[in-house]
Parts: sequence; structure tokens; C-alpha cells
Amino acid sequence: MTDSIALPHMVTRFAPSPTGRLHVGHGWSALLALDMARAAGGAFRLRIEDIDGTRSRPEHVAGIIEDLTWLGIAWDGDVVLQSQRLDAYEAALDQLRAMGLLYPCFCTRADIQASLTAPHGPEGPVYPGTCRGLGEGERAQRIAVGEAHAWRIDMAAAVARVGVVEWRAVDFSSLPFKGEGELPKAPGQGDSPHPNPSNESRASFEPEGEGLCSADPLAHGDVVLARKDAPASYHLSCTLDDAAMGVSHVLRGDDLKGATDIHRLLQALLALPSPIYCHHPLLVGPDGKRLAKRDGSIALADLRAQGINPADLAAALRGKCFPVGIRLASA
Repeated sequence: MTDSIALPHMVTRFAPSPTGRLHVGHGWSALLALDMARAAGGAFRLRIEDIDGTRSRPEHVAGIIEDLTWLGIAWDGDVVLQSQRLDAYEAALDQLRAMGLLYPCFCTRADIQASLTAPHGPEGPVYPGTCRGLGEGERAQRIAVGEAHAWRIDMAAAVARVGVVEWRAVDFSSLPFKGEGELPKAPGQGDSPHPNPSNESRASFEPEGEGLCSADPLAHGDVVLARKDAPASYHLSCTLDDAAMGVSHVLRGDDLKGATDIHRLLQALLALPSPIYCHHPLLVGPDGKRLAKRDGSIALADLRAQGINPADLAAALRGKCFPVGIRLASA
């Protein structure tokens, strides 16, 4: 079901998973998407991707709302929770099954990693297709006895159905920042500038250099679209939600650029609109590894606890001024 909010032409979104507190990189990414929409007079939406039953926590949903509000980020419309859209995901899976494009896979992750025939793709080992050739009788029997399985898309058949697909992209370097940021200090660490809200350091986004990228979904193999512990994969849920929310421009990290191949294919199969994509560089720590919740990266909640002024922090992040040791991956 399409989200009912009336939206202007440009719509961006921020879509975190509630598996921990937001870190500085999340804050920067959210500000980028917010400013991109506001500069065009558009809308900025918030989606919580909370269908990972093993890691998502209600307290982290509350933490996301708290962190974004503290940083001065306001969104349009209601917060979209993926856990409330399970029927939409199942309907899409049924549609793909009716096309003959999905098949049950009974392999474990260990089975795939141990396979000598498994090639490597953009996101690691590519599924070698072990269960693709199983007969309908065997599939039905194994499902009937309760054998654990995932649902994979037959990528070759899907590509044959839609042909060549492309996606529209904007180079992040064509979205220049206007103004400079200065990292704020906690109380007692010296004076910290408090920018006038009407003259805040903000990014001015003027999308230029739009081009077409050829999608290569075959490089990813037969990816999983659903499994028992996840009623829809990131690829399927993200694609459906962006369409339902009327998202026109997706601004996200470079680590998800390869996923666009799969998302574009699903859009073509399900007759969904294709947004314009822009992928920004990731923030990395002193060890050169990207910031991650599981590694204890600097959380926005930690900075708040230190007494950092949120308006100053937002201005600094907009000016690409990050805490000591944190830098852009491309820098």
C-alpha cells in the first residue's frame, strides 16, 4: 500500500536499523539527505528498518528518534516502520513466485562457504545455485516436513525477463558544501561558536552530472529475498519501501552502491519507479575501518552526554569537520 502523505517532487529519506545507537557517520548521512531535500523544497522522510528479529530492539528505535531530534533533524510525515509492512513484502514475494522467479533454498551459510564452486561477487561468496535445479516434488516435500529454507531469486531468469536495466546516478562530488564547519567543544574545553540559525553552515545541493549506470545483477548471483528470521531481505524491503514512500532521490553510503544493481532489477520486475541514486563516501576511524555500531564507534548519545552543543555539531558535520581520528574514506 502506497504511503498516503502528499509529497513534493524531491523526496529523500534516512533509513537506519535499530540495532544500536547512531554514530557520527549516521548523523552526517542523515544531515546530507535532509539538506538535499530542503534545498530543493522537498520532503525528508524517516524509515526504521526493524525486521531483523535477532538484532532489532525497541529501545534502539527510541534511541534513533532521540538522537535525530537532538541533532536538530526533523522529518516529514509519520515514521515508517518496516515491521508494519510485512503484508506488502509477502505480496511482492507472491508476485515473484507467480512469475516463476523464486525457489526455496535449503543450504546453510556453512554449506555455501564450503562449496568449492562458489564464486565471489561484489558482496562476497555468490550462491552456486545448488538448490536451483531441485524438482517441485522434492521442494514441496522438504518444505512440508519443516526443513529450514530461504527464498532466492533466479537471477538469470529474472534478467532474461527484463533485459538490460540502468539506474540514474548523481556523483556525490557534484553536490558541493557551502560554508565551513568547526568541531564544537564540550563545556570547559574552551569557547564554542554558536551559529545563528538563520546563517547556519549548510550544504547547498545542486545536483549536476547526472548519468546512467548499467546494472549488473548477475554479478550478485541468486540473492536471498526472504528467510524464516527475516520476512524480507534488505534488497526487497528497501526497494518496496522507497517506492511506497515516494522517494525520488536515494542518498546513502558507498557500501550500498553494489546493491543498486539488485534494487534496479526488482523495480523493473515489479513495475516500480526508480529513484535517482547518490552514494557518499563512508567515514572511517583511526584504523581505516568504516564506522560501525558493533565496533563501538563514537555515538551521538556519547557526544550529547559530553555536553556537546547539537547545533554546533550539526554545523561541523555539514562542513565535513569530524571528531579526531575520523575522516572520509576517500580522504
